[in-house]
Amino acid sequence: MMALNQQFNLPRLPSWLIPQSTDVATFDRSYIVLAISMYTIGLVMVASSSMPVAERLFDNPFHFIIRHMIYICISLIVAVITMQIPMKRWHQHSAALLIFGIVLLVVVLLVGRTVNGSTRWIVIGPITIQAAEPAKLFFFCYLAAYLVRRREEVMENVKGFIKPLVVFGLLASLLLLQPDLGTVIVMFVTTFGLLFLAGAKLWQFISVALVGLTAIGALAYFSPYRWARVTGFLDPWQDPFGSGYQLTQSLMAYGRGEVFGQGLGNSIQKLEYLPEAHTDFVMAVLAEEFGFIGITVILLLSLTLVIKALLLGRRAVNKEKYFEGFFAYAIGIWFCFQAAVNVGASSGVVPTKGLTMPLISYGGSSMIIMTIALIVLLRIDHELRLQSIQATSSYSKGAKK
Repeated sequence: MMALNQQFNLPRLPSWLIPQSTDVATFDRSYIVLAISMYTIGLVMVASSSMPVAERLFDNPFHFIIRHMIYICISLIVAVITMQIPMKRWHQHSAALLIFGIVLLVVVLLVGRTVNGSTRWIVIGPITIQAAEPAKLFFFCYLAAYLVRRREEVMENVKGFIKPLVVFGLLASLLLLQPDLGTVIVMFVTTFGLLFLAGAKLWQFISVALVGLTAIGALAYFSPYRWARVTGFLDPWQDPFGSGYQLTQSLMAYGRGEVFGQGLGNSIQKLEYLPEAHTDFVMAVLAEEFGFIGITVILLLSLTLVIKALLLGRRAVNKEKYFEGFFAYAIGIWFCFQAAVNVGASSGVVPTKGLTMPLISYGGSSMIIMTIALIVLLRIDHELRLQSIQATSSYSKGAKK
């Protein structure tokens, strides 16, 4: 390989991407296979579901497809850069990243673009940034670092348990001003899941969780548009052309899909009957075109990624790489819950929320941040493998002496 590079003057790959031997790989290639599979499926489904609305809005049926391909290319470039960042850098700069995430949430409230009553996007020329997406990742990074510093305190008394919740409360307040309750719920579940895995006492976990759930319920009840979503979810057919319109159209798509689907491109609901067909409700179009089998494939891919993240977190914690382990746990819980809510909302299991399907739905900020999270898992796996290789090498040299 090195001779081939020298002969054709090819750029050198990072050393950790080159296997050290034919028997030991220095990174888990299955993460790349999962990412490429989900990118490909997402691109096909965005292409299928977005053409009618793109034709009407932009007089170009390929508008969203081209943008989605650009997002994928940017994600790959960002992935290459992220792969070069050691996990100790994430650990060292976790507080700075959190502050940057908070700044983004403040900026979006001051100068953000408002769409459908929500102010969530920062526009910089042709670039649109959804501030909540990096804020989630940076908060989970900070939380993992906090648990390394204060793990004993979290396990022993309420004070250590409450401190990260104060930071979460600040982020949640800024998100609710947009408003974006969906992201708050994702962060809430991930935070409590991570605190539980870090060893928080069960009574603390249950008591504060009940308070949080009560607060979320109150936010929904005292907000007319949120309460309309909840009531529409409970009985969407009561008002199929009003509050229940989006869900009824989505349920029709699931119903038409049956087991094997109607075939790629044969969805009827995407013909502007189903709003947000290429973003939050892309899984409904996938269900209509590929049926139960198609949904099962996507869920299995997502489940595989989540299980790998959780197992990676456990492996890191067992090797006393606590920051890496907690960060991997957070990413796994985040992926799992967001995917579950997205599919659940489109199938009528949970109230509708503006959450994308990880690595599938249209949306540049979500795709880039989810890609970074996936590459963080890859980097953690790589560093653990290197540690094992170095330990084995040291042992072999000692045995020879």
